[in-house]
Amino acid sequence: MSTIRLKDIATTAPKGFKKEAVKKKTEAILNDLNELQNLLYAEAKNSLLIVIQGMDAAGKDGLTRDVFTSMNPQGVNVKPFKEPTLEELSHDFLWRIHKDAPAKGMIQVFNRSHYEDVLVTRVHGMTDDKTAYKRMEVINDFEKLLTEHNNTTILKFYLHVSHEEQLKRLEARIDDPRKMWKYNVKDFEESKLWDRYRKYYEEVFHHCNHVPWHIIPADQNWYKSYLVAQEIQKTLKDFKMRYPGMKK
Repeated sequence: MSTIRLKDIATTAPKGFKKEAVKKKTEAILNDLNELQNLLYAEAKNSLLIVIQGMDAAGKDGLTRDVFTSMNPQGVNVKPFKEPTLEELSHDFLWRIHKDAPAKGMIQVFNRSHYEDVLVTRVHGMTDDKTAYKRMEVINDFEKLLTEHNNTTILKFYLHVSHEEQLKRLEARIDDPRKMWKYNVKDFEESKLWDRYRKYYEEVFHHCNHVPWHIIPADQNWYKSYLVAQEIQKTLKDFKMRYPGMKK
C-alpha cells in the first residue's frame, strides 16, 4: 500500500486545464448525473455513500451545492456531521453515523463523517493513539459491512487545499457579507494546528484504505467540482443499471 504524503500532491489543476472549458465539461457531467441518479433510485438495487473530508474552508459546502443540486432531491440525502450532541456521546462513536447510511436506491452525502472521531479528537488530545487505531479498525469493518452486505459503494474524497488558500478563504468570511455567517473565530486557532491535522489525515489514509481515498486538489473550486462529479459519474455508470419493467 503506497503512502500518501499531502505535501507531494498539488492543490491546483495541472497546466493546460482551462477554467471555462472544464466548467463546460462539468455541466455536461451534471446533466448525465441527473439521469444516472434517477436510474439508481428507480432500480433500487445499489446505494452510494459519498464521504467528504477536508480542512476548514476546503470547500465541502460549496462542493455539495455545486454537484448535488442538479439531482432529484428525493434521491439524495446530505448529512453534515458537527460536534456530537450529549445524546450522541452517550452511544458508541458510530451510532450517529450508521443510522444515516444510505438505503438502496439512494445517494447519501456525508459532509464530514466518522473520520472526525479519529482526526479532531487526536489533534486536541481527546483520544489517545491506542483508541484511535482501534476506532480505525472498527471504521474499516463498518465500511466493509456496507460494501459487502448492502450493495453500497463508498466514495471518499479528501479536499486538498493549501494552507495559504485556507487562510485567504477564512479571511474572506470577515469581509464578504455573503460569507460572514460562516465566520468562527475558532477557525483561525484550528488553522494553527495545520501540521497536526495533516499528520493525522495521512495516518487515516494509510490505515483506512479498504475503500480508497481520492485526494482532490481544492484550491480552484471549478477543478474540484469537475473531478468529484467525474468520479461519481464513472461509479454510477459502472453499476450498469436498467429501469425496472412495468409492475403486474
